Amino acid sequence: MERPARLYGLWALLFCAGGGGLAAPAETQPPVTNLSVSVENLCTVTWTWNPPEGASPNCSLWYLSHFGNKQDKKITPETHRSEEVPLNERICLQVGSQCSTNESEKPSILVEKCISPPEGDPESAVTELQCVWHNLRYMKCTWLPGRNTSPDTNYTLYYWHSSLGQILQCENIYREDQHIACSFALTKVKDSNFDSSVQIMVKDNAGKIRPAFSIVPSSSHVKPDPPHIKSLSFQNGDLYVQWKNPQNFYSRCLSYQVEVNNTQAKTHDIFYVEEAKCQNSEFEGNLEGMICFMVPGVLPDTLNTVRIRVKTNKLCYEDDKLWSNWSQAMSIGQKANPTFYITTLLIIPVIVAAAIIVLLLYLKRLKIIIFPPIPDPGKIFKEMFGDQNDDTLHWKKYDIYEKQTKEETDSVVLIESLKKASQ
Repeated sequence: MERPARLYGLWALLFCAGGGGLAAPAETQPPVTNLSVSVENLCTVTWTWNPPEGASPNCSLWYLSHFGNKQDKKITPETHRSEEVPLNERICLQVGSQCSTNESEKPSILVEKCISPPEGDPESAVTELQCVWHNLRYMKCTWLPGRNTSPDTNYTLYYWHSSLGQILQCENIYREDQHIACSFALTKVKDSNFDSSVQIMVKDNAGKIRPAFSIVPSSSHVKPDPPHIKSLSFQNGDLYVQWKNPQNFYSRCLSYQVEVNNTQAKTHDIFYVEEAKCQNSEFEGNLEGMICFMVPGVLPDTLNTVRIRVKTNKLCYEDDKLWSNWSQAMSIGQKANPTFYITTLLIIPVIVAAAIIVLLLYLKRLKIIIFPPIPDPGKIFKEMFGDQNDDTLHWKKYDIYEKQTKEETDSVVLIESLKKASQ
């Protein structure tokens, strides 16, 4: 019985030392002590603790930690844990001790430490806080005011990342329709190892609203500038396109979309390009830094307009569908002569008007021939006797007037004669 007891003691020693090769119930360790939490920068939360008191001297302590929802579980020998967490909600970390890295081992009693969200009315915090890293040169953040806020609230945005020695304030705040925006310089050197996140906090100057936090990973929310088309050429019935990528990006880190519009045929084609290299002899000129693509089946005797846009791919960044704006369009091919269409538009109305006039005149003459005018007997008699009747009436009027005048004159003479005779 003495030998098996020695073997059991040796096995327990190996298991507690971290070998864990044999499955057997391990000794439960005491809980950790002095668990505390602190906040650094804007959103860097650090939990620290001390080893448990009364732990077995034959046990190499490991610490199991996870958040209250049992997410992000870690087993490490360090007595601290740091995480970048947006402080918009209550966050709790639970920590326990154990003798190995085996997750199935029962840890000690878990000790929990929480950090509360910032004070203030949750309805006063800004909403829809989003940030986009434009061409790895500057970051633009936009947000909407909270519900329980005054329209004249003055906002302030603070940001921090690992390459900064301190928290900085964004000075360029402006409005875009209903959104409020702020832009600040954030440059990434092409060969640098800038892989940390950008921590964002938005609050008001008076401290009346609840601050809002956001963490923007450097591998996402990246929007490149549009590429620049260098040349278009037709060869063997295909269209060859050459363009230059935006700065700060490797070609292997970008995906492309080529759009070809044919105005005469009214076609609209979009080609998705994952890899575009200038290795064919058809491409001429200095190919250093150039990207090439061949569009098949393009008619050279028609006008073709080409545009290109790019986005980051999963090889270097998170594929979050942030396409760049379309590049400046470039056209190639024979453009239809507008003089023909203008002349046609002018000649057609003239021809139609002349045809209508000729048709109207022809119809009028045809109507006269088919339906000649019928003579009016009354008009004929009026022309024969109209003048005579008028003369007769005129003489009748003259005789009556003369007779009346003569009678009046005779009466006056007679009265004058009578006056003289009486005298």
